[in-house]
Amino acid sequence: MSHVARELESGWVGLVHPGTSIPFDSIRDPGAYVCNWSGHLLRVPRRALVPDGVLNMVGPEPLFVTKISDNPDVLLSRARRVAAEFDLSVSF
Repeated sequence: MSHVARELESGWVGLVHPGTSIPFDSIRDPGAYVCNWSGHLLRVPRRALVPDGVLNMVGPEPLFVTKISDNPDVLLSRARRVAAEFDLSVSF
């Protein structure tokens, strides 16, 4: 079962554990994430992360992603299986 990380004074800090949902523009850890709004798989390698973050999604509500693996290169079959364990709908 997934849960939502709590926002602290300094923002979304620390490692995000698999099964945790966070806003898309708060991703700070490499890994594989499922987009909660579409079921797409989002692979975030370490080289894509920058200290201050450059993504900023603006809208009436945040778009959440759920981390399913610390490994951005997780096999699709494993990613689907883990997503199912977290009751996430997938479209990959």
